[in-house]
Amino acid sequence: MELYYSFSALIVLASIFAYINYRFLKLPSTIGIMVIAIVVSIILVLFGESFLPKTFGHLNDLMNSIDFTEVLMGAMLNFLLFAGGIHININDLKEQFRPVLIFSTAGVIISTFIVGFGMFYLLPLVGLKIPFIYCLVFGALISPTDPVAVLSVLKQAKVSKSLETKIAGESLFNDGMAVVVFTVVLQIAVGDKVDLGVENITILLMKEAGGGLLLGVLLGWITSRLMREIDDYIISVLVTLAVVMGGYLVARQMHVSGPLTMVAAGLFMGNFNVKFKMKSITQDYLIKFWELIDEILNAVLFLFIGFELLMIKDLNHYVIPGLLAIAVVLVARFISIWGPAKFMSFRRTFSPQTIKVLFWGGIRGGVSIALAMSIPKNEYSNAILSITYCVVVFSIIVQGLTIAKVANPKMIADEEKELESIALDENH
Repeated sequence: MELYYSFSALIVLASIFAYINYRFLKLPSTIGIMVIAIVVSIILVLFGESFLPKTFGHLNDLMNSIDFTEVLMGAMLNFLLFAGGIHININDLKEQFRPVLIFSTAGVIISTFIVGFGMFYLLPLVGLKIPFIYCLVFGALISPTDPVAVLSVLKQAKVSKSLETKIAGESLFNDGMAVVVFTVVLQIAVGDKVDLGVENITILLMKEAGGGLLLGVLLGWITSRLMREIDDYIISVLVTLAVVMGGYLVARQMHVSGPLTMVAAGLFMGNFNVKFKMKSITQDYLIKFWELIDEILNAVLFLFIGFELLMIKDLNHYVIPGLLAIAVVLVARFISIWGPAKFMSFRRTFSPQTIKVLFWGGIRGGVSIALAMSIPKNEYSNAILSITYCVVVFSIIVQGLTIAKVANPKMIADEEKELESIALDENH
């Protein structure tokens, strides 16, 4: 019953905040909910114990009773990634496969090391010393873009289909590489013996990421065949729920990436089911059901992120390091996009506008906070969590609210046409 009460309270708060945002703030729904939660958290931190001790106590108990890392990484993320995958067109993804693959692997590694070195050498300038290995841990958890935050924000930005696929594809698939890098670096940091040989890392990556993708495709194929035989909207919804909930349990038992399993299953089912004539009512119910699940869980997740402020001790001590981290992460993001884009230019040139949108659209979210909270408690864990929170809040609010202005569809289209004509001239 404890979990039921906690989730009920979060749904009630999310609905109240969503209403306030819709009526008065008029921000994108998820960002508005998070902003209100942060404002409420700040008021409670400053005045709660003096003026609203019961409210402050209840909300504190609520947040302490929920394991954010387990709830997000073990439950919510699976639903959100499946919902994201089911709406992506596989043909668009095939066209953008090369940039998506390179940005979600090489880009994450490049960013991890740039952030690690940058934080190690710059943090002492603001009076904070963190060992290099923990700076790398921070680099690993903050480098992957958050698929939930990115997909939520992309709904507001009217970017071209190819660019949307690049950004969404990268955020959906960089989880595999990010988790492997984070796991290895964290094991080194806490003193566990880790074989850092190329062969061992490759096997770990293949098992975690490759195994997750294969399991997802298998689950997607089996359930798509089952749905083809029945074509009933109630059973179709139940089957997709079974894929997400049962698929995660199987992935956990097999020690492969649950999130990548969900992405692959969602992609397969969303595209395979188009090939047979599904009743329009079945398709309509299925799409609307997963859109609703996506919206509800997004609202709860961004509420979570806002209220995480109550869990972080002495956040005010880490505001300056947090601002420094924002600058370092942005520089790392730019280099991790610009470098691979230039490397790929012998096949396909990326326009300046495309690079700008990919850079600014690299939004961090709940996944980074969940990974930061999974670090075993020590003298550096609170500092890393606080700095991570600063980067995530900046990323969602500032980048999330301005990405639509940065993404100029007309300029992108004009630049892409110009590059295509140059490429044609060179071929002739």
